[in-house]
Amino acid sequence: MKQIFVNMQVQDLQHSTTFFKALGWTFNLQFTDENATCMVISEHIFCMLHTPTGIQRFVPKGRSVTDAHKQFEVLLAVNADSREQVDDLYAKAIAAGATECRPAEDHGFMITRSFNDLDGHIWELFWMDPKAVQG
Repeated sequence: MKQIFVNMQVQDLQHSTTFFKALGWTFNLQFTDENATCMVISEHIFCMLHTPTGIQRFVPKGRSVTDAHKQFEVLLAVNADSREQVDDLYAKAIAAGATECRPAEDHGFMITRSFNDLDGHIWELFWMDPKAVQG
């Protein structure tokens, strides 16, 4: 396994694209059209943002897409390079329209900040001291 592609529904593709660009993430236009766009979080982490119409081709018959504002869907945890990067990305998310999901946690060796994006998806930014996880 070399990469992960998370797929999620967004209500307004352009608005969501603008939001995530404000966090500094980029988009691969090769995998972008009017129904979806490929957000590049890192060299190995991608998130496909789909319109409600666009995501339907992936939804199994008899199932529906959840409204992340009303139901827990998934928590997307993204590791940052430093404590400062956690705070910086979180501040950018809030400034771009995100809401706090829960208060920050500082465990000394690890810090987390979480936010709800424009569509209610929960993103957790975290940094863990590499010395704390050495075996």
